[in-house]
Amino acid sequence: MIAKRKQQYPVNSSLHQYLYHFGRHSDIPLVYDDLLRYVGAIPYDDPQGKETLWLTVMYPPEEYRDICDKLISIYTALKIGGDTSLHKHLSVDRIDFGEFGNSRPFRIKITNQFNDNSDYFYVKVADASRIFGLELEHILSPNRINYLVNGNTLIEDHIAGVPGNVFLRDYLDNPELNKVRIAKEFTKFNERCFIRLLGDMRSVNYVVDITPDFEEVQYRVRPIDFDQQSYEGGGKVYLSYNFRSNRKITKLSFSCLNRQTISQYAEEERSQMARRAASEHRRLSAVLSMMKRSEICPIEHVAQLGGELDRMHKTSKFSKLKTMGELTAEHICHVLEMPDLKY
Repeated sequence: MIAKRKQQYPVNSSLHQYLYHFGRHSDIPLVYDDLLRYVGAIPYDDPQGKETLWLTVMYPPEEYRDICDKLISIYTALKIGGDTSLHKHLSVDRIDFGEFGNSRPFRIKITNQFNDNSDYFYVKVADASRIFGLELEHILSPNRINYLVNGNTLIEDHIAGVPGNVFLRDYLDNPELNKVRIAKEFTKFNERCFIRLLGDMRSVNYVVDITPDFEEVQYRVRPIDFDQQSYEGGGKVYLSYNFRSNRKITKLSFSCLNRQTISQYAEEERSQMARRAASEHRRLSAVLSMMKRSEICPIEHVAQLGGELDRMHKTSKFSKLKTMGELTAEHICHVLEMPDLKY
């Protein structure tokens, strides 16, 4: 479904102004290029001893000390607004590199030396379409997103949950699993991603947040990769159930829910998204206006996706649009039935 590695798009001055206005810009160290200068790497195995795609990287001692100071200052800016008096007991436990991803991320493990509690954040290349994805998730989903940008450096907070591929492998066949609830949540997740045109939600690109409730267990599916926000031309990329890695949860959903119930849950999610859009009208309009004027995909993808959305919605309005930002804005307005949304 996705044939080529995604192209990176720089953050223009207008988007930087938006980020500054809404508190996303920070004078954090421009550390991404420093992190690329590692001198050694070993494969990282998870706590169960299973191989992963991450590499734990190493640096010369003098450079490592400087990098650690920068990373800890970034962590305090992300978490507590940069109060350096509160980070003296923090240390960088490990730096992992994900050469596999479009964003080529670094995963930073920070440990509190008083109690050995650890936390994570990610350092990536600042990319315009990825930032739009983060903003739309923050505005239109039930989830809050914490990130910072400075120059070419993007800092993303860790999103906790069971990785989708692990959940499908280890949890889905558990007899104690509430299959109807996870099917309901996956239906809503699929609807959210499609409406705001977030693509490539393979099982490795989302997590399942599991919360015990007073009677039952609640689930929430959350995207963790916003690389394919409004980028691909193929409409199927924006429908999570089309991916082979999601076949088990798709099959379970259709076995647990009839079509009327699926339509009900999709309509519930559209209603909730419309309420969020209305309450964040000013910010959403600003984001969509930025997207409209930004280059975030090859021009041929716009024409292809416009035609596919016309076929899906039995209309002719999408193929007339010229940019991916216009397509995204029109799709949100069309599905959420919000013609008064200005962008």
